[in-house]
Parts: sequence; structure tokens; C-alpha cells
Amino acid sequence: MRAAEMSGEDVGVLWPEMMRRAVKVGSDRELVGIYPRRADLPRSVFRDAIGRASSRLWFGGYTSYFLWLEVPGVSATLEAKASAGADLRFLLGDLDSPVTAERERIEATPLTLSTRIAMTRAELSKVGAVIPVRFSARHLAMSVWVFDEEAIVATHIGAGLGQDSVTLHLRRWRDGGAFDRYVEHFESLWTDGKPAPQH
Repeated sequence: MRAAEMSGEDVGVLWPEMMRRAVKVGSDRELVGIYPRRADLPRSVFRDAIGRASSRLWFGGYTSYFLWLEVPGVSATLEAKASAGADLRFLLGDLDSPVTAERERIEATPLTLSTRIAMTRAELSKVGAVIPVRFSARHLAMSVWVFDEEAIVATHIGAGLGQDSVTLHLRRWRDGGAFDRYVEHFESLWTDGKPAPQH
């Protein structure tokens, strides 16, 4: 700053790369935070995003079972949001897919994907509102949860469980940005997904 002041030049002119790294520009503005693991994401992020959303709550996790463990009163909140007319959707892993079976073999954990999917379905059946559920095996490597203009994206790594995934917290800033791309991804999977039978 002192050198810029003495030379009469703008800091951004003298050190443009430094300014690019220090100040968010363009699509970078959509990135609220990045976490090495979903487990590092503060629990309040999901709770607050779900609480703030009024028009769209799309859950694109392969199981999304952790919601019932980490978000207090989530069933009552989902029921209230659905009753108020919000668009709620759950895209879950396909129990019958060989992709699911292979991932279970890789994870080698007693609480299998199939079990977690079944538990999410059981919890959803207790919600006093019909919430559409579809099955897909195409989102195994990346989970996308969308809450109005906010999104949480987890990119799965190696043999780790969902909680071990690198996780992004995004907020929409402009047309065609990263947020919109992830929404398009969810919509594509939803369109191709297999509707679940109603409980």
C-alpha cells in the first residue's frame, strides 16, 4: 500500500495477481466456503439454509441420512415447508443399481448405503406431507443440495464415506455461474430418475 501511495499507482495495477487472490471477482463471488470434509462444515450451515429456504429444497445426496442426525427437528421443518408450498425433492441412490453394490463393497462399512437410503425413506414416510422421491445411481460421486439461491455440494473422494467429501457452500450471484450449473446437474438427474413408490 505504501509503495502504491508513493508511486501514485493503484495497488491493482502494480500487483494485479495479488489483488486477484485477495479479492473475489466474477464467479468466485458465489463461493461462500470450502471445507476439506463435509464433516468440517458447521452443522448450522445445513440447518440455517433449510430454515431460510421458502421456495426450493432439493436434496441430492445419495442417502442424505445425516440430516436426521445433524439437523434438529428436520422432519417438522420439511413438513412445514411442504405445507407452505415449497418445492421439496429427494434424489436418493438406486438400491438396485450395481453402482450402489460396488460402492458398498468399497466402503466396507456395516451401515451400508442401502441401509442409509432405507432409513431416509423411513424418516420421510413419517413426515406429514408427500415429498417426491426419485432414485438414481448417477450422482454417487457428487451430492448437491439446493435451498432457494444457496447450494451445498459434496464431491466424493476415494473410498471415503459421504462425510469425507470435499464440500463447497455456494450462493447464487449471476446467471450461468457455478450455482446454476449445479442446479442444472440436479435437474438432469431428477428428470432421468426413477420415481419411488409412495409409502
